[in-house]
Amino acid sequence: MPPKKNPANLNPLQLKTLTLLQELARLEQKPVEGEEGAFQVTNLPHAHGNHFHLGSAVVASRDATGLTNEAVWTILERKGMLRRDAGYGVVTAEGMAYDTGLRDSILHRSDH
Repeated sequence: MPPKKNPANLNPLQLKTLTLLQELARLEQKPVEGEEGAFQVTNLPHAHGNHFHLGSAVVASRDATGLTNEAVWTILERKGMLRRDAGYGVVTAEGMAYDTGLRDSILHRSDH
């Protein structure tokens, strides 16, 4: 039997938020000392108009509403994907490894 596609049963908003946090962690490259595979996220993006930029990708603001949603962060914490520390978030190793399946659909990249 193939593995379950969304074993943590995250809802669409939680999946989008985790995808964006994973990408932010990849871009910032700030590993957490003593916690292999975990990364700090210190700067959340700010939208201008209906989008914002993450590295070379453009993200629609509508796909990022969970970044400022306390309930989404709380669920991701309970599921072990995220942790909040003073002044920043930590995407845990489990959160970094989780395949949301949304990276290519919400991170829009130029084809040139």
